[in-house]
Amino acid sequence: MTKRPLILLSIPLVAAGVLAGCGDDSSPGDEPRKVTVIGTGEVTGVPDTVTASVGIEAEGADVSTALNEANTKITAVTDAVVKAGVKKEDVQTQQVSLSPRYTRPGPGQTSGIGGYTATNTLTIKVRDIGAASEALTAAVNAGGDNTRINSVGLSIDDDAELLKQARTRAFTDARTRAEQYASLSKDTLGPVLSIDEQVSGAAPKTYSRESAVDAAVPISPGQQTLTFTVTVSFTLK
Repeated sequence: MTKRPLILLSIPLVAAGVLAGCGDDSSPGDEPRKVTVIGTGEVTGVPDTVTASVGIEAEGADVSTALNEANTKITAVTDAVVKAGVKKEDVQTQQVSLSPRYTRPGPGQTSGIGGYTATNTLTIKVRDIGAASEALTAAVNAGGDNTRINSVGLSIDDDAELLKQARTRAFTDARTRAEQYASLSKDTLGPVLSIDEQVSGAAPKTYSRESAVDAAVPISPGQQTLTFTVTVSFTLK
């Protein structure tokens, strides 16, 4: 009897390879090619609003004395700025505080309460920048040596149109940069993938307490620069 030879076929490995390739549609080319640039747009405008933080600081041997003097002075300041042309609704209480003043102890002694300090601070918004100097001077005169001008900020009340111009300039700048990069890489600029924006303005001017009480308060509006920055990603094709 003749024995037939046993023949083995290595089919499973080939089949496994074919199955592994099926159903896997991902490829490295699915991620869109892109260019990301930063564009900047600047516009300038003249501030038309002054916002000041004006306070009264009063001291007294007891709580009532300190509070009464602070309240009397802050009422006088409010009446003075309203008389100078500021609208009553544009004068708002910002902060009221009362704290003890401690004595400095001598040898072998302990410190005690030697009096109280009361403060009352207002936020005053002057919408007519031409009247701002007069209003702040009136506040200083009404409060006398108890007056404290903490800060004076200048701003543009309605800056919507300026922001619109700055945004347009920033995006135009970004597209110009992206088109240059696309040209250098022999590509064509495609649709926008994402936009991220940021806006900044000038910091408010600040006057010290001493200069505010010793003389009239000059206000020079100058110009305010609004800067708009956008980060834009474009596809490349």
